[in-house]
Amino acid sequence: MIFTSFNFLIFFPILAISYWATPIKYRWVTLLVASYFFYININPVFVLLLAGVTLSTFIFTRLIDSTKIELKKKKYMIINIIMILLPLFFFKYFSSFNNGIISFLETNNLRWPLPEIHLLLPVGISFYTFMAIGYTIDVYNEEIESEKNIGIVALFISFFPLILSGPIERANNMLPQFKTHKTFNYQLFIQGFKFILWGYFMKLVVADRIAIYVDAIFGNVSKHNGTSLLMASVLYPFQVYADLGGYSLIAIGVANIIGIKVMQNFKRPFFATSISEFWRRWHISLISWLTDYVYTPLSFAFRKYRISGIVLALMITFIISGIWHGAALTFVAWGIMQGIFLSIDALTNKKRIAFETKFQLNKKIWYRFIGMCITFSLFAVSQVFGKVTFINDALNVYLKILTDSGPLFIGTPSTLIFIIAGLILLLLKDFTDEFFPSKFLLFENNFKLIRVLAYSSIIIIILLIGVFDGGQFIYFQF
Repeated sequence: MIFTSFNFLIFFPILAISYWATPIKYRWVTLLVASYFFYININPVFVLLLAGVTLSTFIFTRLIDSTKIELKKKKYMIINIIMILLPLFFFKYFSSFNNGIISFLETNNLRWPLPEIHLLLPVGISFYTFMAIGYTIDVYNEEIESEKNIGIVALFISFFPLILSGPIERANNMLPQFKTHKTFNYQLFIQGFKFILWGYFMKLVVADRIAIYVDAIFGNVSKHNGTSLLMASVLYPFQVYADLGGYSLIAIGVANIIGIKVMQNFKRPFFATSISEFWRRWHISLISWLTDYVYTPLSFAFRKYRISGIVLALMITFIISGIWHGAALTFVAWGIMQGIFLSIDALTNKKRIAFETKFQLNKKIWYRFIGMCITFSLFAVSQVFGKVTFINDALNVYLKILTDSGPLFIGTPSTLIFIIAGLILLLLKDFTDEFFPSKFLLFENNFKLIRVLAYSSIIIIILLIGVFDGGQFIYFQF
C-alpha cells in the first residue's frame, strides 16, 4: 500500500474516522494497529524485522535508563545499535558484498564458497533503523527518558506516514504527541489537506511526468547524445525533489489530519545560494539526523585538527550518507562529491562572507541568481551518480555531454509540454513562498472563492495530466 494507491485512498479516511471516534486514552492503539496493517499490506514477512527492531530498542533503552554505571549504559547502547543495524547490513549490503567478492575472485580463477545472493530489501528499513538508533542515543545521552510502554515505542518506529520514506523523526517530538490527549484541530486538519493535495501534485504531475523522459534517456545512454543527456541530468534533480518532497508533504499532511505534527523535510532547496545552504533545505530530517549523530561527534573527536578535522568529519558524514542511500560504488562517489563540495564551502566561507559583505553582494539579485545556478549545477552533476548503476556509466554520461552534441530527444511532445507546465507551477509556488510569503496567496487567501478555485484547479490538473501508473516513490528503494 502506497500513498498514491487506490487502497490508501480507502484506508486513510476509514482510519481518520476511526481514530477520532476512538476514546482518547486508546487512540495510540488505533494508530499502532493501523500502522502494522499498513506495513503488512506491503509485505507481511518484513513485519517480523520491524517487530524485532522495536523489541530490541525497547529492552535496551529500558536497560540504559535502569543503570547509573556509565560503562554499562554505553555497553547497552552499543549492543542495541549493532542489533538494529544487523538487519539493515544483511538485507541492504550483504548481497553486494558477497557478489562483489565472487566477481573479483572469478577474474582470478578462484572460487568463493557462497553462491550469488539477491535479497529483497525490506521497504522503509533505512528510515526506521535511523529512528530507532536516534532514540537509543537520545536515551543514552539523557535527552529523553526511555518509554515504559512498549506499544508507544512500537508506534514511534512503525508510524505509517513516516515508515516508508520519512521524514526521519525524533522521539522527543513524537512520543509526547502519541501520549497527549488531543482534541480535533480544524486548522491542523485543513493544513494537512493542503499538504496532501500539493504533495500529490508534486508526485503525480511533476515527478512521475519527468520520470517518463528521464528514464527513457538514462535507460539507454548509448543511444542518446550529450544534449539529451544534459536535459535529463537537469531534470532529474527536479524529479527527486518532487518525488521525495511530494511524499514528505503527503506524510506530513496525513499526520496533521490525525493531530500529529511532523517536521518539515524540504524548504525550497533550489533557491539556495551555496551548497551548505542547500543541505540545510534538502531532506532536512536526514541531514539533521546525520549532523546530530554523525557529524557533530566526529567534529568534536577531530577538533584538535581544526579545519582539517571539519573537512574529515564532512567527508565521513557524506560517505555514510551515500552508503545509506545504496550499496553501490556510485553512491559512495556521490557522497565523496558532496563531501568535497561542502569542504570547499567550509574552507572558503570566511573569505567569501567578507567579500560579499564588502561589496554588499547578497543584496544584489544577479549575484544570488548566479549562486543558485552554481549550487544547482553542482547538485545536478552529483545526481548523475545517483541515477546510474555503475561509475563507468556516469563517466560516459559526462563525456557525452561534453563531446557529443546533437538534436534534443523529444519523444512524445505532450510529455515535455506537461513537464514544463508542471515545473513552472512548482517553481512559481516555491518562488512566491520564498520571496513573497504573504502575497499571491491561493490556498491561504482570505477570499473563499479564490481558495475554492485554487483547490479545484490543482485537483483538475492532477486528474488531467497526473501519471497514475508511475509506480512507487524513488526513496522506497533506499
